[in-house]
Amino acid sequence: MAAYGTDLAYIHDAGFGEFALQSAPGLLKLLRQNGVDHGLVVDLGCGSGIWARQLGFAGYDVIGVDASSAMIRLARKKAPKAKFIRASLADVAIPRCDAVTSIGECISYAFAADRSGRKLQRFFRRVHRALRPGGVFIFDLAGPGILNGHWTGDDWAVLVEGVRNGDLFTRHITTFRRVGKAYRRTEETHVVRLYEIDPIHDALALAGFITKHLRGFGDYRFRSGHFAVLARKP
Repeated sequence: MAAYGTDLAYIHDAGFGEFALQSAPGLLKLLRQNGVDHGLVVDLGCGSGIWARQLGFAGYDVIGVDASSAMIRLARKKAPKAKFIRASLADVAIPRCDAVTSIGECISYAFAADRSGRKLQRFFRRVHRALRPGGVFIFDLAGPGILNGHWTGDDWAVLVEGVRNGDLFTRHITTFRRVGKAYRRTEETHVVRLYEIDPIHDALALAGFITKHLRGFGDYRFRSGHFAVLARKP
């Protein structure tokens, strides 16, 4: 599976960055409501750094992790005071921190090949160990209502055609990005695992978390097939 090459990373930032930007006020409110009003936040699957930048504006220290070199380059420009690491969230060493976030269905990508759920369970335990007492873990996942589509911008277009096979959803992504007077075409194939909420709550409880189902981040409400969880370490 490709991990967001240069053109798709650019399009994701330019055309879909509003998700992180509009979610940020609600995410910040969730952190503060749960006692995390300062300290270190580790953002797993940080993308182009939009959420990391908002965390920095709010006074938090930030470490961002992403598997895409192109995304990391964008993030370092967008949030120069944050630290960024190129790595998979599935196995990166998570430092001691006050909160962990993973926004944009990143976990659905990272554990697509985890048919048994054992790797995801170990990941939840690693996050729990990294968090200080009272720390929170906020993340969103792809669910069964996920959609296909096509979108355009001033200098780009993207077409997503998906095929579902059980709890896996394969996205065939074709991008067009203007370079000079022409458009460059690239293709990527991404696979995500579709999750139901109840098994996720059970796995988090087994790891030691107290959980809450979220249907949005503050005023930003999710589309069908998208949900989030707030998990708190007692």
